[in-house]
Amino acid sequence: MFPVKMADSLPSEFDVIVIGTGLPESIFAAACSRIGQRVLHVDSRSYYGGNWASFSFSGLLSWLKEYQENSDIVNEIPSWQEQILENEDVIFLSRKDKTIQHVEVFCYASQDLHEDVEEAGALQKNHASVTSANSSEAADSSCLPTEDESLGSGNCEMPAEQTPNSAPESTLEVNGDKVIGEKENHCDNKTCVPSTSGEETSENVPTAKDTAEQPKKNRITYSQIIKEGRRFNIDLVSKLLYSRGLPIDLLIKSNVSRYAEFKNITRILAFREGKVEQVPCSRADVFNSKQLTMVEKRMLMKFLTFCMEYEEHPDEYKACEEITFSEYLKTQKLTPNLQYFILHSIAMTSETASSTISGLQATKNFLHCLGRYGNTPFLFPLYGQGELPQCFCRMCAVFGGIYCLRHSVQCLVVDKESKKCKAIIDHFGQRIMSKHFLVEDSYLSESTCSRVQYRQISRAILITDRSVLKADSDQQISILTVPAEEPGTSAIRVIELCSSTMTCMKGT
Repeated sequence: MFPVKMADSLPSEFDVIVIGTGLPESIFAAACSRIGQRVLHVDSRSYYGGNWASFSFSGLLSWLKEYQENSDIVNEIPSWQEQILENEDVIFLSRKDKTIQHVEVFCYASQDLHEDVEEAGALQKNHASVTSANSSEAADSSCLPTEDESLGSGNCEMPAEQTPNSAPESTLEVNGDKVIGEKENHCDNKTCVPSTSGEETSENVPTAKDTAEQPKKNRITYSQIIKEGRRFNIDLVSKLLYSRGLPIDLLIKSNVSRYAEFKNITRILAFREGKVEQVPCSRADVFNSKQLTMVEKRMLMKFLTFCMEYEEHPDEYKACEEITFSEYLKTQKLTPNLQYFILHSIAMTSETASSTISGLQATKNFLHCLGRYGNTPFLFPLYGQGELPQCFCRMCAVFGGIYCLRHSVQCLVVDKESKKCKAIIDHFGQRIMSKHFLVEDSYLSESTCSRVQYRQISRAILITDRSVLKADSDQQISILTVPAEEPGTSAIRVIELCSSTMTCMKGT
């Protein structure tokens, strides 16, 4: 059932109506609200983020079940057609997200789940309510980093409204690679994929004496994952942020960074000849690396120094503009080892499709981001990428935006003469006027987007009990590139997260 008379409390006119709470839509809503526009932000889902959302373990299972069943729980209100005038036309919005397809789940963990096993801290599901934001507490939060400060260093207060991925917070401090404090993810609409689990391995091989003194670590089971399900914040879209660029500038200048905290990626890995290796990228990494000879170290530093200022030396690459970056690296007399690292783990470009200029630009951007917040150029938000849309939604709400989850839109109303959208009709049959509209693409039907070309991305979420590359510390955040096996195919990017990112339970 729908929340009773939710639509009755909504005004009949706004300056901006945004449908969908994904990251682009949330940024747009926050920007409009910040300059004084009256914003209505609605989503038929029961959680924030859309296809950018993060889920707890049980939440992800529920999300997967919903997509596999392909059910439609929205009931049509017959009276909505009475709202359409003679000089108006309608664009129906899709009631089912068809941008995500072929969802499957595989579980290799011990299936010892009992009926009485429940997720710790689970709450009853609450219907979403209309949220208007006069939340001064959030606006007073003082976690904004400066250009020279680490993003998210400090204590943050959230606005009063709690989204499916947010919760009452305890103090959390980021100190280097150690995170102190915890935050429970109080959301009933989030989930995770059960995945590979095996024997846990310790960092050091125990002696006979150690074995006698220390209890043996138990195998991680499916019931343990269920119990600790709220420790998971599993992203539907897993991406990293460069430490310099428009996204980071936007977070800082808009003060949205006060709502989020970040950790620096600790390792950049490469898969070569059947082995996973750590890639040296900073000056210190290069000279401390045991993978490279002294000659290779000098060659690599010389080439990286050139890439930082390649635009000032066009004669060095002008003759190679028409060839691929991979072929250009061969002309620089770099060893195959160096060519591989630069192409796949520093520039991160295609072996066959990237030009020399794009490869040099990508390498320069990588190097330019080194050292700002850590030893690698990448940042990852604590509690997952799903925090970012929510941060912008909080900002929009602080400046007066109105939010309605579980609020479906029946159609867009379009003027036949001007071909401009002028209103929406929601699932209550209420007509709401606006000057500007932004609609998430998952709400648009295939016929509406017939001229739009999409590309397909295959994604997998794996829960394992060990790292892809063992290290002294089990708190590693890594990005691994697995090159394409055949020309013309895509490489695989793997983002490995640890429990200190607040995205998984300890031991996974």
